[in-house]
Amino acid sequence: MTSSARTPSSSSDLAGRRRLLAALAASPLSLALPSAFAQNAKGLGDKPLRLIVPFPAGGGVDLFARPLAPALSEVLGVPVLVENIGGAAGRIGTQRVAQAARDGHTLLLTNDTLVASDAVAGADTLLPQLKPVTLGISSCNLFVTHPKSGITDPASYLHQLKAQNGQLTIGVPGWGTAHHLTSAALNHQLGVSAGYVPYRGGAPLIQDLLNGTLSAGVVTLAAAVAHIQAGTLVGIAVTSKTRAPALPKVPTLDESIAPGFLHKTWQGILAPAGTPDAITAQLHAAIVQAIKSPRVQEVLPSQGFDTEGLPGADFAPLLASSLRNFQTVVKATHIQAAQG
Repeated sequence: MTSSARTPSSSSDLAGRRRLLAALAASPLSLALPSAFAQNAKGLGDKPLRLIVPFPAGGGVDLFARPLAPALSEVLGVPVLVENIGGAAGRIGTQRVAQAARDGHTLLLTNDTLVASDAVAGADTLLPQLKPVTLGISSCNLFVTHPKSGITDPASYLHQLKAQNGQLTIGVPGWGTAHHLTSAALNHQLGVSAGYVPYRGGAPLIQDLLNGTLSAGVVTLAAAVAHIQAGTLVGIAVTSKTRAPALPKVPTLDESIAPGFLHKTWQGILAPAGTPDAITAQLHAAIVQAIKSPRVQEVLPSQGFDTEGLPGADFAPLLASSLRNFQTVVKATHIQAAQG
């Protein structure tokens, strides 16, 4: 990701974004009048479309889903309903989509935890049961802490990791998530270890960070950006090549304690494997139109998201390369699937 620093948002801007996101999350999805695109949507019919987010509400994926759903509803002319089905590093909700009818009415909106959890699961993979539709957005992951932790920057984070000798508690949005494997890969490079606390998504993790229960956490940038801008949490470092425009004062791992360490996270939409090409092509076109709509574009930059909008043919190689990268991490760090 190539980005340049800009001045942090004012408190009034932050309050405005919070009101916007709250309104998007709370308001019922309106039934849009049939558009020119919707007139040609005979392959989908007029049934509601379920957009399953395999994580609890309030996390980084959910923050993208909430503005996307009403925008997509306007494009297609049918209701688009966000359904949060969390648990097992996203695998419960993902399995629900994999087992759904192949008619385009049940879609998965997820991030690279999809392939991270497959890397940990070994032979029990879900990716072959899904069909990539659209690579929606990209971002970076963020190492974050609370103001009383004594951690203020990457150097003090590394110092605490070494001093506590594996006892520093790091929260992750689930065992075997992309965030977990990213942190494990960093620790492997630094020659340190830590104790991981898995949560059912980024939102409960952030709450425990705010309470001071955890020493640090790893989340998608969007899940913590408002708290860092408000001063209730402290950004340690981001995993991108350059600093995130939404948090220009937060350094990268590459420029600080881990030269060469990079991880770009993504969010995309997938359908059950076997969904007809005509339907996924129609969905992709509608999703791209929705992503480019003003109601989505006014939210994405402030949350640290970059628009991608690539079709399934380009999304599929990214899924494959992400899986290989996480398999390398799992092999190097000996992470095993959670038991029970």
